[in-house]
Amino acid sequence: MSLKEFAETLPDFAKDIRLNVGSLLNDAALGDQRKYGLLLATAHGTGYKPLVDAAEAEVEGKLSPEAANAARAAAAIMAMNNVYYRFVHLASNKEYATLPAKLRMNVIGNPGIEKADFELFSLAVSAQNGCGMCIDSHEKVLQQHGVNAETIQSAARIGAVMTAVATIHSAVA
Repeated sequence: MSLKEFAETLPDFAKDIRLNVGSLLNDAALGDQRKYGLLLATAHGTGYKPLVDAAEAEVEGKLSPEAANAARAAAAIMAMNNVYYRFVHLASNKEYATLPAKLRMNVIGNPGIEKADFELFSLAVSAQNGCGMCIDSHEKVLQQHGVNAETIQSAARIGAVMTAVATIHSAVA
């Protein structure tokens, strides 16, 4: 089932979410690797298997195996990092920010695709997970790679829509 078909299963009260999915799928501004990579990363970022399955079906043949793997890897590594760095950011004891994380994050240094694309996927999942420290870190790298604010905003928008799809579908399925 495609993402569009999956979104069509949402109830009438979520019509805006259905329309937003259609808009995301029809948006050509990001280019296919970024668009489909973001859709896949943020679907995995929701942790909602029916949405992950729909996103995997949607990106089949539209993403290289390397880009699809990088999108999955971004969701996986951010599932860990967003929790840890949100803790560091929110803890009253600022000593935690001075301590090494001692977490393996090799994929960040070698994602198998362009660094900017991987960082964009990571930023979108970080937005989903509400980690301000990670959002700022990924945005800084993206700006160093010349990625504009509209592209970064699009990544966050995709994360927001995919989270809404997962939330609504899980509540009514």
